[in-house]
Amino acid sequence: MEILLLFSAFVIATCGLVYELIAGTLASYLLGDSVTQFSTIIGSYLFAMGVGSWLSRYIERNLLGYFVRIELLVGAVGGSSAALLFVLFDHVASFRVWLYFLVGVIGILVGIEIPLLLRILEGRLAFKDLVSKVFTFDYVGALFASLLFPLVLVPYLGLIRSAFLFGILNTLVAIWVLYAIRSDIPRRGAHKLAAFLVLAGLAAGFVWSERIQSISEASIYPGSVIFAESTPYQRIVVTRQQKDIRLFLNSNLQFSSLDEYRYHEALVHPVLSALKEPRKVLIIGGGDGLALREVLKYPAVEHVTMVDLDPAMTKLFSSNDLLTSLNQDSLHSPKLTLINADAFLWLREQKPADERYDAVIIDLPDPSNFSIGKLYSLTFYRLLKSAVKDDSIVVIQSTSPLVARKSFWCVDNTLEAAGYQTAAYHLFVPSFGEWGFIIGSLSPYQPPERLPEGLRFLDLPTMRAMFQFPPDMSHIPTAIQRLDDQPLVRYFDEEWGDYLIY
Repeated sequence: MEILLLFSAFVIATCGLVYELIAGTLASYLLGDSVTQFSTIIGSYLFAMGVGSWLSRYIERNLLGYFVRIELLVGAVGGSSAALLFVLFDHVASFRVWLYFLVGVIGILVGIEIPLLLRILEGRLAFKDLVSKVFTFDYVGALFASLLFPLVLVPYLGLIRSAFLFGILNTLVAIWVLYAIRSDIPRRGAHKLAAFLVLAGLAAGFVWSERIQSISEASIYPGSVIFAESTPYQRIVVTRQQKDIRLFLNSNLQFSSLDEYRYHEALVHPVLSALKEPRKVLIIGGGDGLALREVLKYPAVEHVTMVDLDPAMTKLFSSNDLLTSLNQDSLHSPKLTLINADAFLWLREQKPADERYDAVIIDLPDPSNFSIGKLYSLTFYRLLKSAVKDDSIVVIQSTSPLVARKSFWCVDNTLEAAGYQTAAYHLFVPSFGEWGFIIGSLSPYQPPERLPEGLRFLDLPTMRAMFQFPPDMSHIPTAIQRLDDQPLVRYFDEEWGDYLIY
């Protein structure tokens, strides 16, 4: 009996940490800035557990009955938390209030569990064995959850289904206690009925989790969701509304098929057309294949290396007929070498004698968190020098110089601090508004005198005008983006946060 109760400590520790990780991941998906979200979620959760441990002192009788009730409440609230938060996101004005309220409730309930279990086992084991064994199972459960979450739960089950699954496990612990321990539990029949009702509700949620996810995303995104997948790195959603296909990563719009050509022509052609015969090109990010589509318009290009973190992204845009028609099946080009890796680590592993590129196209998501921010850092730009030649050109998508002026010029100033000569430019993309790019080179950049034929947006007069900035978007001094201090992420969060308020 004691070993089964100790195993319950393992189960409830695993469940408790999974709920915490789900809340942090969901908050980073919906609110951005993963470091801030995880930090505040973990802090709030641990504080709530402390409150729960303190409250457990007021439970003096019927310990097993209270333990069963707590398990049922943890199962019901924790198991349904992800589904509830996804549904609430687009329907409440104060989403953060609900987020931290649920985190607090789950934390308090989880904080009551272990003290109750210790008191239930009191007398069955010597005190030193009791404490060491319960906390051993508790910590082992935490380790198990921390490994299970990124390797199995997120890629294969997703957040909503994972929450329901672990809610079911909490409920099964309660059912096991009701049937296996013969000690007197008042109203045992009522507890059993409640346990099976909670179990049925959680099982239904588990079965219908994809439907719940679809309903919640249908209210968040325009049009119909035609693809959605949670990967270890991000939530990928593709929507369709009449002729408009849109890609969202962690709820942030990446492109609209109605005007993406403006963005990608402006990203690629001022660089490649300025080179005499670009033969080798490196694309960092750009897993949708749209920048690659533009690169392949140059017959001189012999080889393109693409480094994109998420294999699910490149798989989607190389296999879905609707999306391959958009990128003109560029990801199946024989000229392409595709590498699914962290670009920062990949660059660090390159030797000086390795391949060097004529052009580097950096098409990364905006620097909304510190993980992405490292790819906009002084260290990263210095690493990039090992992959370029003296006459190579680098271009970086750099957010909006109008909405996020400090963020935009922080990229420019950081690139300049890394030893590059810079040239900034911008254009209007209807889906995003004013959008900007920074060119970096080791020798002065000379705009091209000709462009490929058949471009829909870019011509020479338009391109020359893009390098002119009005006063409200002109250069300003900023801090430099470094690995150990990332002002760019703070600028971005502050500027876009103020903009979205209105």
